[in-house]
Amino acid sequence: MTREIIAILRGLTPAEAIDITDVLISAGITKIEVPLNSPEPFESIAAMVAHAGDRAVIGAGTVLEVSQVEKLASIGAQMVVSPDAFPDVIRATKAAGMLSYPGVLTPSEAFSALRNGADGLKFFPGFKLGTDGLAALKAVLPTGTKTYAVGGAGPSNFGEWIKAGATGFGIGSNIYKPGYSAAQVADLAKDIVAAYDEVIA
Repeated sequence: MTREIIAILRGLTPAEAIDITDVLISAGITKIEVPLNSPEPFESIAAMVAHAGDRAVIGAGTVLEVSQVEKLASIGAQMVVSPDAFPDVIRATKAAGMLSYPGVLTPSEAFSALRNGADGLKFFPGFKLGTDGLAALKAVLPTGTKTYAVGGAGPSNFGEWIKAGATGFGIGSNIYKPGYSAAQVADLAKDIVAAYDEVIA
């Protein structure tokens, strides 16, 4: 089962990248993002891709520049996630054969992102849009558009977001914070997967 959960590992270090990747995959989370404002993110991503790129979709978050997209492509990353919907980044991501998940909040941003080739939309910060806002936007978005709630979405309200039309979720501090052990992340990931599966079932 491929779950529409993106684990956001902000602050991850290269030394812990492999262990954290393994426990996430074991729990059933196979989309993993290392934000570029983490320590040595390209080193972590390259190691994770080499270790588990055939078992998970591994990429970067907080991608703001085309030069970053090019570097990610060169190390085998498979996914680019951004807090904004910069058309140049989206187009460069798709030209490099990677998945593009730009951040949007308004109809104009959402449609611009889709027109430039985005594979899915990251609604960020989700708590500002709210489930009622997402439901209204879903009514005008093309059928089948993948929508991810990020920021304010978690195990306690997965059901509300899914009902409003969310395809999936980006989970950050609910699954990883700097200093968390692999065992802690494993426990949190299992709880998140259980909550997601219960809602999706």
